[in-house]
Amino acid sequence: MAQIVGERVNKGDAIVDYDDKVFEDIQAEPGESAYILMHTVPFEGSVGLVNMLTATRINRKGFDTHLVLYGPGSLMASAARGYPKVGDEAFPGALGYNKQLQTFMDEGGHVYACRFSAAALYGMREIDMMEGVKPINPLDVLDAVLTARRNNALIMQTWTV
Repeated sequence: MAQIVGERVNKGDAIVDYDDKVFEDIQAEPGESAYILMHTVPFEGSVGLVNMLTATRINRKGFDTHLVLYGPGSLMASAARGYPKVGDEAFPGALGYNKQLQTFMDEGGHVYACRFSAAALYGMREIDMMEGVKPINPLDVLDAVLTARRNNALIMQTWTV
């Protein structure tokens, strides 16, 4: 039988050194911007939520932050989510995407969602998008990247299928 080494952890114990930070805590300089583009399926993994948390952190560092949702990522901006009624959280975390997007927008972040993927692929109308989300033409996805490049902005792009 294996022998257990050490003592059982208790709620609130730190099991790693959370204070040891290796890199400088960079803050935006005036006029700096960031573009985060996501092509990911909501609730099929952690990528979407982690990227929204990252976008929020970048925004809090002072960057003018733009989150571009396309492909299945456009579904993250759905205002029609909930069960048994819209806005009801059927289980903890069921509205996590909506809550994080709202926090991001409330703090000055810009959210765009591709109308092609929303309508043609998923049957989601522009009116079904969260208030504050700007519907964009599918051609705007590339132009967002080119705008970011031209402005020497931070660009993060993630794909999941």
